[in-house]
Amino acid sequence: MAMPQDLPKVSQPTKEHKAIICIWADLTMTHMDTIINCTSMEEIQSFIAESFGLADWHDNYRSAIVLDLFYYTLQFAIDHHFSKEQTSAFFSIVKKTHEVCTETPFDNLEICYNYFKELILCHAVKRPPWSVNIFSPEQVHLVTEYVLTTYFKHYKLYKYAFTPLVKLDLSISYDGVPLTPEPVDVCEETQEFETEAIKESEDVQGECVEVEESAKPATEEENAVERELRQIVTDQLSVEIQKLKLSISDQIQSNDDEPSKILT
Repeated sequence: MAMPQDLPKVSQPTKEHKAIICIWADLTMTHMDTIINCTSMEEIQSFIAESFGLADWHDNYRSAIVLDLFYYTLQFAIDHHFSKEQTSAFFSIVKKTHEVCTETPFDNLEICYNYFKELILCHAVKRPPWSVNIFSPEQVHLVTEYVLTTYFKHYKLYKYAFTPLVKLDLSISYDGVPLTPEPVDVCEETQEFETEAIKESEDVQGECVEVEESAKPATEEENAVERELRQIVTDQLSVEIQKLKLSISDQIQSNDDEPSKILT
């Protein structure tokens, strides 16, 4: 019998991603002119939401996350005086990296980061027709540092937010065993239950009155034992909760350090 450490790992579905030049892939020259003419954060957000199908960002948290990602990507490019071509390429690099990250519920941090590096090289090395050098070495450093400290630092949060929740609805039938009857209409069942409950309450009401009259208050000894047991349980729970807090803190710190180890 195989030991737990010898059990095969669940295979991760992989998809080949080839980095290509993506200038004007998502933001065209017309888009860039519109963004430059925007005078406020709200105007830029409204333009992004309309252009990339994120109009429901007020109600859909995933759309809101993507909208923030796109907006701050553009803001970074504007703050560092990127040209229109550089801004368009940088926006598409971040967008494509996010799409690769969220295409699978499996952990693909290394694949995602390697794809990001290839996209950067496609726009930093002059080797037509496969790559162009629109980013200088200083700009490559700025872009890489920004994406590492914003997107990849919160990689697991993005993965959690964009992983769909799967629910299993299992039905089993056996030979010779009758099928479970269809559920009764909720309204009819509720009415029948309420009618029976009223009858039972009327029958039990008289008995309850007699029990209350004959019941005696708990003795002081029983109260003391109860208080002692409650104190013991409270103390034990406090100790266990403290252990749990320490364990969670250690686990969070370990998870935060893991992406940094992979990316360095």
